[in-house]
Amino acid sequence: MFAKDQIRQRIHAQQTTFLTDLRQLIRISSVKSQPQTHAPFGIGPRQILDKIVTLAHQYGFTAQVVNDAVAYVQWGADPRNYQAIVGHLDVVAAGDHWTSAPFELTQVQQMLYGRGVLDNKGPSFACLYGMKILKELGVQPKRTIRLLFGSNEESGSHDIARYLAQEAAPSFGFTPDCKFPVVYGERGIVNYQITTDFAGADLQPLSTISGNQASDHVPDELQVQVNGQLLTIHGQRSPSNAPELGQNAITYLAKRINDQQLVTGALADYFQWLERSFHEKHFGQGLGLTLEDAASGKLIQTPYSLQKQSQNLILKVAMRYPVSYTEQQVTAGLKKVVPPNSQVQVIRSLPSVLHDPTDPRVSQLSQIYQQVTGLDATPVTTTGATYARVMPNIVAFGPSFPGQKGIAHRQDEWMKLSDLLTMMEIYTQAIYTMTR
Repeated sequence: MFAKDQIRQRIHAQQTTFLTDLRQLIRISSVKSQPQTHAPFGIGPRQILDKIVTLAHQYGFTAQVVNDAVAYVQWGADPRNYQAIVGHLDVVAAGDHWTSAPFELTQVQQMLYGRGVLDNKGPSFACLYGMKILKELGVQPKRTIRLLFGSNEESGSHDIARYLAQEAAPSFGFTPDCKFPVVYGERGIVNYQITTDFAGADLQPLSTISGNQASDHVPDELQVQVNGQLLTIHGQRSPSNAPELGQNAITYLAKRINDQQLVTGALADYFQWLERSFHEKHFGQGLGLTLEDAASGKLIQTPYSLQKQSQNLILKVAMRYPVSYTEQQVTAGLKKVVPPNSQVQVIRSLPSVLHDPTDPRVSQLSQIYQQVTGLDATPVTTTGATYARVMPNIVAFGPSFPGQKGIAHRQDEWMKLSDLLTMMEIYTQAIYTMTR
């Protein structure tokens, strides 16, 4: 490790400048939008790539945008043989009910708020700033390192394929887009569309269902008319990989309809199934899918969209299954318990990812984390999905500390200033080690 005192002193001395530059990134609404020329994921994601290149040039690094999708900042001379840190600068939509402006970096005492401050602008930029500090301290890299800044992680990670079409993959590295300590395994993820057919006038009592429904979060507000009665259902938003921290408006809608006996017949049967299978049942128990293993825990299920379409109700559900199980096992179990006249379609499929937790390079990152924080550094697994699934030789490493969960993808996304500075120290030490 590099001298801890020197790095800490530099980080704290440049705290104001760091936050000023981070504020420029937070202000860019880098949410996916309609593709434009040289902006395959929309204007905002492209603008933020150009901004990070500008900042990197100001810091004295080589930097450019690859295939309009990923910006890299390089330190060292070999573009073919390098280690990498792979973060992203795109963000999910702000949503409603913020207490501060979502695209402003707002500091309230020792708390920072803003869309992307955790996921993932803050941690990604902390890596660049850490590399800047090492350069200022006179470090000369013996091995090349690249910081990669993606622009489509939140909407499918199609940016990485565009990067790899022109550039070599890293020999090793990490993504600062998950949790500490090192994450050596990511659960499999499969999203299903369950289309249930209804006959005749069965769906007539139900209007179109409106509300913010997307795969990245538990829906927190829905509106629908049932037999002419307007129902507004308020839940609580949380990331889709932590549904137990939210209140799902879809299942609360089913419960309201059932409690008040607002519908009859096949439609009543459907909402009873929906409540019985999913309401406050986040780990497969309502579907008979209580899959679990020691490495990654229990299966997690999250219904995230319910729509009426012609003579159908279409329910979309995300499943995150333990690393020792397969998508085929989950699909087979689900097909046994869906309502009559239902078709099950896989609409997203991400197999689980496993790295060797005893890999010396993983152990090196673990040691740095333990030395900086004094915390247990035993490698772990995650319910999330990171660039480690699409970029070869990458593990996840930070930024959330133990006990911090369900912060991203919701209103008032936050990070403690002290945590941001601590992770910058961790990442700076990791970069130093990776360049030796």
